[in-house]
Amino acid sequence: MQNNKQFDIRACLKDIEQSIAEIYDFLPEKRNFFEFQKDLKTRKAIERNIEIIGEAMDRILKTDPSFPISDSRKIVDTRNRIIHGYDSVSEDIIWLIVNRSIPILEKQVKELLKKHEGIIE
Repeated sequence: MQNNKQFDIRACLKDIEQSIAEIYDFLPEKRNFFEFQKDLKTRKAIERNIEIIGEAMDRILKTDPSFPISDSRKIVDTRNRIIHGYDSVSEDIIWLIVNRSIPILEKQVKELLKKHEGIIE
């Protein structure tokens, strides 16, 4: 019988994985900050996926506060800032998250999903 805690975490990890894939789908292969800055739809779509990632991470941390994802608290804080401080979120910050933090998170999530492969979705 599967452990509900592990199931919930796996579902959240899958949501994070999906949101990362969508972020990459929204961006051209050759990423250019100035094009990103001019494209409101892409910026909003990426912000939405960062919100989802942050919410999923918050649920994981509520289930297991010591869950091994680096900067997990910062991920949740970023989500909160986008939601509650929407008027103070700069394109520069979102761009840095996409280019620096998301690739690291993607690698960690893939490793954790491999580790939890035996858990039924």
